[in-house]
Amino acid sequence: MKTYQGSEIRNVAVVGHAHSGKTTLVAALLHAAKMTPAQGRVAEGTAVTAYDEEEIARGVTMQNAVAFVEWQGIKINLVDTPGFHMFNHESRAAMLPVESAVVVVNAQSGVEPVTERVWKYAEENNVPRVVLVNQMDHPKAGGQGGLSQLIDDIHERWGRNCVPVQLPISGPEGFQGVVDLVTMEAFTYTPGGDGRGKVSKEIPAQLAAEAKARHEALVELVAEGKDELMEEFFEKGTIPEEHLISALHEAIREDRIFPVLFSSGLGNMALDHLLDFIKVYTPSPVERAPIPVKAGTLVAVAAGEVGDDAEVVTRKMDDKEPMAALVFKTMSDPFSGRISFFKVISGVVKNDATVENYTRRTQERLAHLSVMQGRKAVEVAELHAGDIGAVAKLRDTLTGDMLGQKGADIQIELVPMPEPAMTYAIEPKSRADEDKLAPAIHKLMEEDLLIKFFRDPLTNEFLIGGAGQPHIEAIVNRLKKRYHAEVTLKAPKVPYRETIRGKADVQGRHKKQSGGHGQFGDCKIRMEPLPRGSGFEFASEVFGGAIPRNFIPAIEKGIVESAVRGFLAGYPVVDFKVTVYDGSYHDVDSNEMSFKKAGRIAFRKAMEQAKPCLLEPIMKVEIEAPDEFAGALMGDLNSRRGRVGGMETKGRTTIINAQVPMAEMLTYGTLLTSMTQGKGSYHMEVDHYDIVPQLAADKILANAKVPVEEEEE
Repeated sequence: MKTYQGSEIRNVAVVGHAHSGKTTLVAALLHAAKMTPAQGRVAEGTAVTAYDEEEIARGVTMQNAVAFVEWQGIKINLVDTPGFHMFNHESRAAMLPVESAVVVVNAQSGVEPVTERVWKYAEENNVPRVVLVNQMDHPKAGGQGGLSQLIDDIHERWGRNCVPVQLPISGPEGFQGVVDLVTMEAFTYTPGGDGRGKVSKEIPAQLAAEAKARHEALVELVAEGKDELMEEFFEKGTIPEEHLISALHEAIREDRIFPVLFSSGLGNMALDHLLDFIKVYTPSPVERAPIPVKAGTLVAVAAGEVGDDAEVVTRKMDDKEPMAALVFKTMSDPFSGRISFFKVISGVVKNDATVENYTRRTQERLAHLSVMQGRKAVEVAELHAGDIGAVAKLRDTLTGDMLGQKGADIQIELVPMPEPAMTYAIEPKSRADEDKLAPAIHKLMEEDLLIKFFRDPLTNEFLIGGAGQPHIEAIVNRLKKRYHAEVTLKAPKVPYRETIRGKADVQGRHKKQSGGHGQFGDCKIRMEPLPRGSGFEFASEVFGGAIPRNFIPAIEKGIVESAVRGFLAGYPVVDFKVTVYDGSYHDVDSNEMSFKKAGRIAFRKAMEQAKPCLLEPIMKVEIEAPDEFAGALMGDLNSRRGRVGGMETKGRTTIINAQVPMAEMLTYGTLLTSMTQGKGSYHMEVDHYDIVPQLAADKILANAKVPVEEEEE
């Protein structure tokens, strides 16, 4: 395969809402560029970037996938991303290795909730955006208000800098092609063809006036950014084509203009023009501003933290800089093992080179250097700065690690992962499954950084955390199909807490005599509630030696241990203060263990008096859905003990902000998909804890396992 310089490379993330046609679009681009003999189909499981068995079965993308196109002397690396709201963290992570993003908008539905979210991710990472209105061949393309309303909706969301650089050609037969508003040429296509259009200088008569008006609007907007262009514009009334092309390229690179294009991925129409546009107008890696990196001695190597002596410097994406590469994705393949995807930050990566893992301080050999076409690896001799590649079977390297030339250490931080939104208890079906479970899950965790697997210290159950119910179900299916480990999922765990509403003043006395040295500890404590979120405070007001100073920490330890085990239902007790103010001791029989037990006894007695109650996590929920579903969604939230805080309208989308108990939101993703026909999305995180209403608390306590406390002797 040909080796490409940084100036000959384009790295593009394909992002958008679910079912906007991203994976089909990537398959069509590959076919239009003759990278595949036939166009892959998602429904048939033949799309290049939809190779995971779970993705094929569910018909949705769950993880980022990489493919490449060789087109007219350049190489375009495409990162296909999920559009389902539950996997937004993948779309966010895709912004790191790319220099531009194609934001795919469904021509029927317009800007949808996840479209809005991925736009924000690109904005946060200063990634230039190209808006692509896809599925233009659908009978309902443009929605109820037609194409003009769709453009107005885009302007309302993202500003007037979103400007059409094409005009769709439509007739009685539907979508037929596009008019290029830069060169003022018409491109027409055959539905289901090879993606190559016929070029004509003659614009269809019914579009001539609109094309002229939109061309002038484009020229004026491009000219606004540069004084010399404004002078030329006022002098000549327009900008010459060659100046317009270079100025538009610069405006896109600087995020001053976001061009709007039109296509049909399924019909393979206007895709050669999209590839041309990516080649001419989107920035190459070498045009990217130098990347801020941390240089210096690494400490806490496993955690990837950089020492205090590290300074923030910049590294230019250039072949002349020391070789460095960032691993941004890991894939486990049944045949090739662990495959590490990396972005070449600087220098040249050569096949069979030995490099240092800056994060883990180990050496790695880059055997069989490759670029990925979906799941298929295509071997290459070398990769230049800015390119995206992959290598299999690295011993220690994981996602987020930096590889590079020895002595030129740098570190780049990945985009932080959100916390799992849902946790299930997981139980192996047999002893054989138990032996396979931990290694299998850890391989899946290498692929998906959002997965969390841990043991509950209170119940000793294994818990698995993910983005939601479908995410966790997909994990379970992968465990079974890939690693032959079968498990049973139990109801999601709600992290309830316990607290107090009143005060107490009690004595805890532990005395035991069984021949020889006995045990004796005696303490008097006051317990009082603290504001929500304060945790636990301990104070001592003992004076006069009633309790020796060295025994005071033992009382605190006994109280803390009992608080962790809970009082009402086995949940940790929080937001209270204990003050020990008096007690007594025995010169011979008193020791730390005796006073720790006295502290436990005092805690239990105090809880009986201090009006204990349950706390539940309250989620801050943001729901986005088309306007027509707003009433039904608000009614459903009210039925879940939710409090709606406000509503906001953006175009044809309503955003609902609410606070809802976590216990009522455990399976909400499935319900939301059903209620909104897959057009809604939501995001939630723990906002605060609040007292559980009595009726709900009674149900929880009825099924709770009451913690066993030590008896006073």
